[in-house]
Amino acid sequence: MALYTLGDLHLSSSGEKSMEVFGGAWRDYVSRLDESFSKLNEDDVTVLCGDLSWGMSLEGSLEDLRRINDWPGRKILIKGNHDYWWNTAAKMRAFFKENGLDKLEILHNNCLWYGDTALCGTRGWFYELDRQGTHDEKVLLREAGRLETSLQAAGDAPKLCFLHYPPLYQGYECPQILAILQRYGVSDCYYGHLHGAAHHRAWEGTHQGTRFALVSADYLGFTPRKIRD
Repeated sequence: MALYTLGDLHLSSSGEKSMEVFGGAWRDYVSRLDESFSKLNEDDVTVLCGDLSWGMSLEGSLEDLRRINDWPGRKILIKGNHDYWWNTAAKMRAFFKENGLDKLEILHNNCLWYGDTALCGTRGWFYELDRQGTHDEKVLLREAGRLETSLQAAGDAPKLCFLHYPPLYQGYECPQILAILQRYGVSDCYYGHLHGAAHHRAWEGTHQGTRFALVSADYLGFTPRKIRD
């Protein structure tokens, strides 16, 4: 059994928003994802850090979710900014059950477990929204609250954190998120969202006692990153 993580799959079963239009790193990305996941084992666990499907509803994302479900192992899902299909936890769990998506779980106002290690997280918040003049303090506080709820649920267990938005980026810090990570002694934080030229502006390394790493799919060559054996 091993623990992996990966973000930003951007699946589009309809082909309407396929990332193939960008070429380059995104060429044949779905088949590359299929090949990478085929090498995992059924007892492996993968945390997927948001932007999973371009579907606009649960029904519209069903084929993408089936693809994710059919890959080996247990998959834990986090919401990304493009996951418009995301719904209430109750509706998603019911939808998963109705459609036989029995290897999918959601990380949302809760924590899940990999052995004795707590897997915590939420979507997070990103400063680029502020620059566009659409900053919403309520959204930031809501995401910070969800992260704290997740970490509180872990008790005294070792904690790993998974976000969609980076809490550090090109000299920017999201102090609300970083303060929570520090307060709860999070050892590692993994995030996605950044693509292309933005990769070199990502923060990777240790900050205030937490190690940060970018796990966007195009950054990792569409191969899940192993983080625990």
